[in-house]
Amino acid sequence: MSTTNAPDHFSRVSAAYAGSRPRYPTGLFEWLARIAPARDLVWDCATGSGQAAVDLARHFAQVVATDLSAAQIERATPAANVAYRVAPAQSSGLDDASCDLVAIAQALHWFDLDAFYDEVRRVLKPGGVIAAWTYGVLTIEGADVDTLVQQFYGETVGPYWPPDRRHVETAYRDLAFPFERIAVPHFDMQADWTLEQLSGYFRSWSATGRYIAINGHDPVDALTPELKALWGDAKRPRRVTWPLGILAGRVD
Repeated sequence: MSTTNAPDHFSRVSAAYAGSRPRYPTGLFEWLARIAPARDLVWDCATGSGQAAVDLARHFAQVVATDLSAAQIERATPAANVAYRVAPAQSSGLDDASCDLVAIAQALHWFDLDAFYDEVRRVLKPGGVIAAWTYGVLTIEGADVDTLVQQFYGETVGPYWPPDRRHVETAYRDLAFPFERIAVPHFDMQADWTLEQLSGYFRSWSATGRYIAINGHDPVDALTPELKALWGDAKRPRRVTWPLGILAGRVD
């Protein structure tokens, strides 16, 4: 991975990403606000279209949310106390010792970790917190529907996932994290989605974007009728669940 820029896997799916990503649990942000040394400034690194930034903004005075992808930032959800910027993970543009919290939602596995961690140490206040979280492979209510979803994830678009995606599947257990660890409570991540919402989520995957770029057609178009035949009323929501893995630590 480049020491200058992390790869941009999401510009080609930025429209789908903005509208189709699940929400992180409210309790996660309440917990982050409690463990941070103050609630003045958060750096939300690799914000995407601002899914975490707007929730962090409810608990902190100011959020600076950065992303390598200008297309993602253009679609970011506005909030009065969130400043969106295009910037790579290892060069935030923030002042030394200015942040109470550095948050990374579903993105740490893309980074040049040594360069990024140097930047984290530079921008965090003494006692500041870094927290990175990831949600793994979804499961969905209904064994027959879930079987199709797992086949789509692992077989149809499976070859198109970047290699670092494996860290999502292992909940970041194998990633280097050279900080004083903070014990993390358990959080569930769930959503009740219609078939249309689920299809939109599949189109937001980086692997789907790569599949389309290489093959010239959208694999979700073939999957959706198969799911519809098993779903019943397509407007009836089904429960979707993701395992949530969290790394949290503190700097001296």
